Amino acid sequence: MAQGKLKVKSKLPAGAKNKKAKKGKAVTKRPNAPVKSKATALERNKMKANVTKMVNAVAEKQLRSLATDTPQLSAAQQRAAAAPTAPVPAK
Repeated sequence: MAQGKLKVKSKLPAGAKNKKAKKGKAVTKRPNAPVKSKATALERNKMKANVTKMVNAVAEKQLRSLATDTPQLSAAQQRAAAAPTAPVPAK
């Protein structure tokens, strides 16, 4: 046998208004929204990649030319390079 009282749902007073939350969709879409073309974005990315490659190639060419063509030292620079350095203190 069941023991205890039956659960009774509480009722609102007669003058109270019942509120119901109106929930909409999380994402609303316009029915006539145009779809963007992916071709323009793809073309733009290809152009960026080509520009980056060209800039990197030029920079590398300049660095290689600087590395291979060492400039001649001036007389003062040659004297500074040939001057004896201070002795290293013994430990």
